[in-house]
Amino acid sequence: MDGINSLIKKHKIFPAIILGIIPILFLSIFYFYPLLGIFIKSFLSKGLFDFSGFSKVYNSHRIAKIIWFTFYQAGISSILTMMVALPCAFVISNFEFKGKKLIMIIATIPFVLPTIVVAAAFQALLGNNGLINSINIENSLYLIFFAHVFYNFSVVLRITSSFWSYIQREITEAGYMLCATPFQVFYKITLPLLRPALSACFILVFIFCFSSFGVVLILGGPGFSTIEVEIYRQAAHVFNLSVASVLSLIQIVFTFIMMCLYTHFQKKAVKFLPGSQLVFLKKPTSFPEKLMIWSCIIFILIFCFSPIIALIIKSLLFKNTFSLVFYKELFINARNSIFYIPPKAFITNSLIYGVITLVSAIILGVCAGFFVKSLKGKIGGVFDPLFMLPISTSAVTLGFGIIITLDKPPLNLRTSLILVPIAHTLVAFPFVLRSIMPALISIPNSLKNAASLLGASPFISWLCVDLPIIKRSLTVGALFAFTISLGEFGATLFTANPEFSTMPIAIYKFLSQPGIMNYGQAMAVSSILMLVTGCGFFIIENIRNIGHEGF
Repeated sequence: MDGINSLIKKHKIFPAIILGIIPILFLSIFYFYPLLGIFIKSFLSKGLFDFSGFSKVYNSHRIAKIIWFTFYQAGISSILTMMVALPCAFVISNFEFKGKKLIMIIATIPFVLPTIVVAAAFQALLGNNGLINSINIENSLYLIFFAHVFYNFSVVLRITSSFWSYIQREITEAGYMLCATPFQVFYKITLPLLRPALSACFILVFIFCFSSFGVVLILGGPGFSTIEVEIYRQAAHVFNLSVASVLSLIQIVFTFIMMCLYTHFQKKAVKFLPGSQLVFLKKPTSFPEKLMIWSCIIFILIFCFSPIIALIIKSLLFKNTFSLVFYKELFINARNSIFYIPPKAFITNSLIYGVITLVSAIILGVCAGFFVKSLKGKIGGVFDPLFMLPISTSAVTLGFGIIITLDKPPLNLRTSLILVPIAHTLVAFPFVLRSIMPALISIPNSLKNAASLLGASPFISWLCVDLPIIKRSLTVGALFAFTISLGEFGATLFTANPEFSTMPIAIYKFLSQPGIMNYGQAMAVSSILMLVTGCGFFIIENIRNIGHEGF
């Protein structure tokens, strides 16, 4: 016992290990156990091996087409996103100009919007009742492609431009000194250095499009369905849990493989970053350079603002006249429907869930952060990605796994109100962890040692040393958790009781019902949700530490 105590005292890891138990226990109960439930549901029935779900999936021509379509639309969407974003990334990474930070913020707004709002925005812009309805692409593959490119544009732009700008100019200048042409310098020097980052971007966008739910569910209509959408339909509409479980298992396996590839390319890309070296960008002097910059700015403004402006206009336009009737109708139960939920209820529900998620995600993120920091070597390298696993799992799969496993004592939470914030916390707490880890790693051990020598307890040391250093990052993580909770749709659709709907669920219900009033109210709620999440993102951008532009 004395040996153990001396070991603990020597390495000072005991408090961190105690903290680490909290996120490990949370993930074990609410992440790994539900995923295990999906696995068991796929292979077992009443304690016996049952492969009927696999047979139904394998023998179904319709599901085979859905699986093929999921890969196809994700691949095309990813290629289109790269094609659209890379020219802008070239401009952002090579030139310095006024308003650049604002342009980057504007370009990132689509990615922080809830997917249900993105779907509503494109219906407002290009749907049958949209501002531009002459091309008639409602419930078409083109509309899905547009929405996916819009949503993922900033992923490629921010990550690629960040790595591109950090490529050492001495390397490219050496190529010019050896009489290489600009094309040769790009093809022989720049592109090989960029390839890992480009590969990582493509895989990340592919994962987002592969697990797309809200966009395909709303914009695809009955004619298009991905694995994610089919899991929801099989579980919620057809009640075929075995088929839903098999599809979830297929999705889990594939996304895990893709995340491994993403991590591999990300690590290779990081090797090319020159650490803390300053980046000196070129100021435009020639007409072609100024033309490229202005073209980039105009494109980003039009591309990112068009759906958003269309959404706001459609929420204010009634019978070709600007009016607040859709916002007012939210507070009126004109049909005396027993299913009517006043906006005060679903807005309040969203805010309450958001606050609970914020607190839970901060507690889990801080505990996980100190735990990972205290571990060294390969052990720390195992737990860090382990805590990030919920990000690589689709929200629909998480929600489905939760409702089929947490429905029996002692964890009979299927009708519990706490189920929604639990699902939201699963999605949000990895973002808190990623926000605070750089700040935690930057804390020198000498400060902690000095506090201990002055007689400070571990709690006082954390309060006076660690907290002031990580508070900015912690605030960013908290805002991330809150805005993610407000916009979460996939898991909420499974776990929320009808009488405790959230804003994304209300949008989906309005869009699912016919009539101009329902459509207008969907646009109104979407505008409110967009305003709240947009404000949260602007606050994040203004308080977070200056540094890497990636996600």
